[in-house]
Amino acid sequence: MSADELRLDLEELRRLEGLAKRPRVLSALANEIRAVDAKLAKATEPQAPQAVAAGSPPVVSAAAAAAPAPAAAGVSYVTLGSFSWDQDAEKIKIYVFLEGVEQDKVETTFKPMSVDIKFHDVKGKNYRCAIPKLHKEIVPEKCKVLVKPTKIIVTLYKASKGNWLDLHFKEDKFKPSMAKEKDPMSGIMDLMKNMYEEGDEDMKRTIAKAWSDARSGKTADSVRGLP
Repeated sequence: MSADELRLDLEELRRLEGLAKRPRVLSALANEIRAVDAKLAKATEPQAPQAVAAGSPPVVSAAAAAAPAPAAAGVSYVTLGSFSWDQDAEKIKIYVFLEGVEQDKVETTFKPMSVDIKFHDVKGKNYRCAIPKLHKEIVPEKCKVLVKPTKIIVTLYKASKGNWLDLHFKEDKFKPSMAKEKDPMSGIMDLMKNMYEEGDEDMKRTIAKAWSDARSGKTADSVRGLP
């Protein structure tokens, strides 16, 4: 399963977790969220560096340029999949909550449609926060990272003013697909089906309501951002 499909699964699971009330349901959803998050971390592990296409060079911060470059092989990263964000007409601010980060050990790569930020040697670990395909274009040379004692603030400047419905790029739902792809919801549906079949009446009612509300919310509203 691709990283994009796993990310969609994770968003849907977290939406269901916010609707569920029963402890057993919440526990099962939490376990599934951890499992999908682990798969996503593995799917987004850095690959060997590739040549950058002409015309869209990555913009690396001064702090990143000063930091020693990690070895291409043997460096592992913990994926930071959870963060908060807000926006105004001109910029996006992403808040990553991580302590012990040093400004000169932050490596940032901004491109018009992607963001990749690496935090090296944070209490003996390396962390990575990446958005492989943004909702819309940004201005790489204006973007910046500010390290605070308990969080990192990433500021992305929009190429055009306006409101973003999400950080991640979303395919047009009405665009016909030429190839059949695996339904990213299938894993969640199997999980909910098993929980429904094995649960008591209260659990069945909770799952039925949560699933109905989640599906209705998905079709009625646009995705509102990451958890």
